[in-house]
Amino acid sequence: MLNSIILTILKQHWYVILIILIVLFVKYILPELADFIKRRMRFSAGQQWRSDRDKLRWIRGMKPNEFEDYVATLFQKLGYTIEITGGPHDRGIDIVVEKNGIKHYIQCKKFITSVVSASEVRDFYGAIVDHLAHGKAYFITTNKFTLDAEKFCEDKPIELIDGLKLLKYIHLVDKRLEDGSTIGPTQERCPECNGLLIKRNGKYGDFYGCSNYPKCKFTKNF
Repeated sequence: MLNSIILTILKQHWYVILIILIVLFVKYILPELADFIKRRMRFSAGQQWRSDRDKLRWIRGMKPNEFEDYVATLFQKLGYTIEITGGPHDRGIDIVVEKNGIKHYIQCKKFITSVVSASEVRDFYGAIVDHLAHGKAYFITTNKFTLDAEKFCEDKPIELIDGLKLLKYIHLVDKRLEDGSTIGPTQERCPECNGLLIKRNGKYGDFYGCSNYPKCKFTKNF
C-alpha cells in the first residue's frame, strides 16, 4: 500500500522532485565539485613546476662534458645526426649537428650562477660565422643570458637557449617519443646500456661513444 502511494506521488510530481534535485545539486554538490577540480589543477601545475625545477637542478649538477652529451642526445632524438667536437681546441664549437644536409653549430655552457655575457656569444659567433651557410647556431646554457648578449643576436642566425627554454626542448623530445617518433637517422644503440651512440673526435681519430658516458664507457670504431 505504501509503495503504491509513493509511486503515485512520483508519477504525478516527478518534475517537482527533479527541480528539487537540481537545486540541491547546484547549491551543494556543484560548488564542492568545482572546488575539487580547482585544487587538482593547482596541484598538477605545482607538480609540473616542481618537476621542471628539479630537472633543471639535476642538469646544472652535470659536469661540462656530461652536459654536452645531454644536449647532443636531445638533438639526436629530434632527428639530427650529431658530432661532439668539444675540447681544448674546439674554438667554442662543442657540437655539430646536421639535418637535411645542413650543418648547425652548438656551444654549451653549464652555468649555475654565472650568466652568459655578450663577449662570450660574440666569440662563438666569430668561430662559426665562416661555417654558416644555410644553417644556424645554438648557444645553450643552464642559466641565463645578459641583455647585451640577447641584443647582439637580434640580427644574427644564433638561437639563445637559456635554462627555461632548454626545458621546452626537453618537453618537445618527450612528446615526440610518446607519439612514437624515431630517435634519429642512425638509431644505433649502445649494446651495454641501450644509450645512443654519438660520434666523437678523439686523440686517435673519430669514434662512437655512448651518450651515457661517464656511467657507460662503451666505444666503437668509426
